[in-house]
Amino acid sequence: MGKRLRKARSICCCASPRSSYRTPHEIFSWYEEDVWTEVAKLLDGRSLVMLAVTCKWFHRIMMEDSVWKYACLRDLQVPDPGNVPFKWIELYTTAFDGSHTYMFRQQEKHIDWMRIGGFLFDSPDALLTESLIESIKTPKKETSEKLVQKEGYCLLNNIKTGIWIADLQLVRCPVCDLDTCDGTMQTLDARHIELFLSEEYRSGSWDYHLLGSHNVNKQADGASGGIFDIKHLNDESTSGIFDLKSWVGKRNDWQPKAMITLHAVAVNTNLQDNEGLQIKYHAMRAGKDGEVVSIRISQQLL
Repeated sequence: MGKRLRKARSICCCASPRSSYRTPHEIFSWYEEDVWTEVAKLLDGRSLVMLAVTCKWFHRIMMEDSVWKYACLRDLQVPDPGNVPFKWIELYTTAFDGSHTYMFRQQEKHIDWMRIGGFLFDSPDALLTESLIESIKTPKKETSEKLVQKEGYCLLNNIKTGIWIADLQLVRCPVCDLDTCDGTMQTLDARHIELFLSEEYRSGSWDYHLLGSHNVNKQADGASGGIFDIKHLNDESTSGIFDLKSWVGKRNDWQPKAMITLHAVAVNTNLQDNEGLQIKYHAMRAGKDGEVVSIRISQQLL
């Protein structure tokens, strides 16, 4: 008799003992939404987008408005401002895509800039000043223009409350139009986080208006400026701005410095020998009598 051949065994797929009784949908549910929401809290905006494009499931989770709200408040280090009319991913983008106000206005005058950070206007009243001293008196009978001329600071009402973003801008001197002019001007530039999403702003319907100017006709040790929510002017957190020695640097340090708190922002650049400064205050309103949505404090040497 010939040798009996063994019956060939067919090759079978190896089934996982954990998933053999689950449907594909149930298997995918192992990725718990609450777990990935927690993971999302550790990611920056770019990483959130990269994870979102991997598949539809991650896209749905990563595009949740609550995820981008958390990322925006975390990265700007500000509290929740309450209801906002835009999606938080849009607000995050305008805050962190490298945009600044001189990209939309006077771009030819712009030289350089740095992001300072975010702060909160909790009330509609602001104090703008070039003198960072604690003993600032705030009379309410004077007009803004007279206050600027006499005291060097400005009271501004009807501020759009919520999150504001502050930048320090370096621009060419606006006195002349020569491209070869080496004169520069320092500007503390603050805007409401929703500004760039407003069609009226992007179309040029809203523009800056001069509130007043003030000359310091003597040697100025530094070019400084501050924007304060008056409601929180005496807060402990705000008081750190007036402690200049803690943040403006040594006398021979010419690098611009900035300090930001929950409800205020300030800048200072130490100056070499000079004959004085001219300070200008500008504001942009959302329409003729609308809320103030952007503020600039500019300084240039006389």
